[in-house]
Amino acid sequence: MESSALKPAPKALPYIALASGILALSLSALFVRWADAPGTITTFYRMAFAALFMLPFYLRHQQRAVQRTPWRLLAWTLVGGLFTALDHIFWAVGIQYTTVANATLLNYIAPLWVSVFAFLIWKEKMPRVFWVGLVLTLTGAAVVFGNDILRNPHLSRGDLLATISSLFYAAYFLTTQRARRSLDTMSYIWPVVVVCAVILLGVNLAAGIPLTGYSAQAYLTFLGAALISQVIGYFSVGYALGHLPASVVSPTMILQPVFTALLAIPLAGELLSLPQLLGGLAVLLGIFLVNRR
Repeated sequence: MESSALKPAPKALPYIALASGILALSLSALFVRWADAPGTITTFYRMAFAALFMLPFYLRHQQRAVQRTPWRLLAWTLVGGLFTALDHIFWAVGIQYTTVANATLLNYIAPLWVSVFAFLIWKEKMPRVFWVGLVLTLTGAAVVFGNDILRNPHLSRGDLLATISSLFYAAYFLTTQRARRSLDTMSYIWPVVVVCAVILLGVNLAAGIPLTGYSAQAYLTFLGAALISQVIGYFSVGYALGHLPASVVSPTMILQPVFTALLAIPLAGELLSLPQLLGGLAVLLGIFLVNRR
């Protein structure tokens, strides 16, 4: 199969896809709030509905492929699905023991792990401006979301779980970058979603969390999370990772919680303080410096 991952893309297209993915994923936290259901349940239905929606497109894509995807390449999708599931599980459980601000900030230190791994293990050359941009991006995110951590700097059990989730989030970015060298977007994303849904199903059943009995609004919210955050969000980011390094995509993804905070103003009635707005500007400047490489 001649993978689209190996075909050159117009220079702006990966950035357009990345921007679309960030905007779609910015609604994730709001969907969790609107669902009024356990976090692992919301995430399970998000993955399950997304897998069902993408199934006919995936089957059609496989039928049109010149050659079937080798089994050895599908191992990447299993690993990607596992890391995605572990990221969501640790974050969903951790948020029950800490604040949303703490969990969001600690989960989004993933770009630091990605950059350190890419620099030390993959020997990617990072210019000085990249590290300046990364520090500025993380500092800005800390200002936007870290007020509670600054007031109460000790780490709780929830903070520790959110930090662990950031490691799996980083692992997903690194895995996807490598997988997209040989797999096109659909051939990678759909199996990842299925693997993640199966793992989350097992976790909910093992924990005794009921799968049914939620309100109609909750199920509509699950569907919205699946179509917007999962299908559009992850598909767009997966495409971008086929053409941009994870060390660039991951810091840029910090725009997601910043956009979430901005969207929360009209959609959830949550206002940002002046320091938070300045922190958001620092994030934008940091991401600009990161992408200059």
